[in-house]
Amino acid sequence: MCTQTRAAALMANIPRVDIDPSGVFKYVLIRVHSKEEGDDSEIDIVRGYAWAEYHADIYDKVSEELEKGGHLDCECVGGGRISHDPQAKKLHVYGYSIGFGRANHAVAAEKLKAQYPDYEVTWDNEGY
Repeated sequence: MCTQTRAAALMANIPRVDIDPSGVFKYVLIRVHSKEEGDDSEIDIVRGYAWAEYHADIYDKVSEELEKGGHLDCECVGGGRISHDPQAKKLHVYGYSIGFGRANHAVAAEKLKAQYPDYEVTWDNEGY
């Protein structure tokens, strides 16, 4: 008998990181929770795109997509910026979101390191 909830199964398939292939862009750290009773599982995901004028643009699009089936709930736990230089294989996480506050860049950096193991990933709390 499988005891995994639908929400846990959905979360297992959510990419932990989805960012633009290069450039400097806004990002948000999103905590995805199960809405199912007795399931307190959650994951943190990083989303960053140059098309977003505001951090909320990214959060609104991603949360709407993930919450569609009614099994998951999203919460933005902060934002900042990512500088992605694929030629130098470097990612730098910094800054903050006026609307959501500063994300825990250490958490975002760990997610990025897992996704880009051959990159130099750095972070700091400076800048906007």
